[in-house]
Amino acid sequence: MAELEGPAKTHGVGVFLELRKRLQTGLLIVGKNVASSPADVVVTGGESSLHIKTPKGELSLTLPAGVTFEQGSCTPTPAGDFCEEELHFRLRICVTRSPDEEASDSAMETLRAKETYCFHCQGCMTRLLEDREFKRVLPLPNCNWNAIVDDWCCHPDPFANRKLLPRAEDCLLGDTFLLLAKDGGCAETLTEEVSLIGSKDGPDSKKPCRRLALISCKSCSLVLGEAVAPETLKLYITQVVVEPAVGDRQPEASLNRSLFLQQTVAARLLGLSTSLSTFHFSIQTPDGKAFLLVWLLNGDSVTASVPESSLGCPDPHDPSPGAARALKLLYASPSDTGAQQRDIVTSWEANAIGHPVVLPLSVCEELLQVIDDSNSTLPASMCCMRSYEQTSEMQCISAWGNTHPHCTGLTRGGVSETVRSKGRCQEVRTPLVPLREHMLYACVR
Repeated sequence: MAELEGPAKTHGVGVFLELRKRLQTGLLIVGKNVASSPADVVVTGGESSLHIKTPKGELSLTLPAGVTFEQGSCTPTPAGDFCEEELHFRLRICVTRSPDEEASDSAMETLRAKETYCFHCQGCMTRLLEDREFKRVLPLPNCNWNAIVDDWCCHPDPFANRKLLPRAEDCLLGDTFLLLAKDGGCAETLTEEVSLIGSKDGPDSKKPCRRLALISCKSCSLVLGEAVAPETLKLYITQVVVEPAVGDRQPEASLNRSLFLQQTVAARLLGLSTSLSTFHFSIQTPDGKAFLLVWLLNGDSVTASVPESSLGCPDPHDPSPGAARALKLLYASPSDTGAQQRDIVTSWEANAIGHPVVLPLSVCEELLQVIDDSNSTLPASMCCMRSYEQTSEMQCISAWGNTHPHCTGLTRGGVSETVRSKGRCQEVRTPLVPLREHMLYACVR
């Protein structure tokens, strides 16, 4: 552990709340600067709200529809190594399932055949394409479909080395991108620049350089995707806003870039996890280089975080802080350290662990910054997980000796995981990434 840098120092969190809807339990963390003992904290519930009374002041958190606090269930629990900094409480909740709970407003879920859509640049909201009505909206095969054909078919792959391209009125959906045909207005809104990916001087010097035709917004120069063929665009869902074309309605103001990115990626990871029954993901650049390794722990968390400075004298004009649905995940960046991280990446690649999620390099860098920022705002006990050791064979061994392949978990000490590779330990940090506001819950303010 001496070779590793610890997590960035977290901000002073006054009150942090995490509710698990499936388990119908919750964890409340109160900083020792807010309350010095459990007796100083009183928790009660109201209609769709949670009231927390501390010596610093009273706080009312708005809960999502269908979630209520079970009166009298809040009890102190040991804070482990963080007892000098934090007070921990366990509580129970009651959950009534909402019929709109699984709704999503991502581009992947929005697009339908026989409907008209407009495409905007996420950076400046410039209209990129003419209004488009698709006769067909079809999902592309899984990214590993070529390997499946080789393993299961008794005849040669007839589609080897051939691209799947859309027709003029088609839209093809990949894991993180859309494939569609160019239109007459592209020359006025888009620019194209050829770039080389893969370097002869890099660690993968045996791999040849590949030419990539990058597509950017002419107004703000944001990279939107690639030109995979002379008349075909590949647009990444993190770079464009897709909206139904309704009359003369003007596009809404561009959403904050960091918020849009984390919402879009979180919703996509949750969708892929559900459809593919996996919780390991490898965020990769277009040249196939792993940029971020992600373990999805759960998608049923509802979280709220209120800094200490906001507890004393809340602004009466500000709305009550609300609890928002969040993805909980562990992550590690292969570029953080040397041999240790390379061993983990090699193990993932050799064992086909981690569904590849391809994004442009600039977006990968943005995403890592967003995740690091999210991690830095958590209480100290929530920044890492120490419950399990993960061997180079990618098996997690719990503190009591049971072995669970591809398993992670939580303990009272917080959320952290120790990844063991060839006898060396590597901590993996845990951020909480808010999901889309449109999925019933409002984002934490």
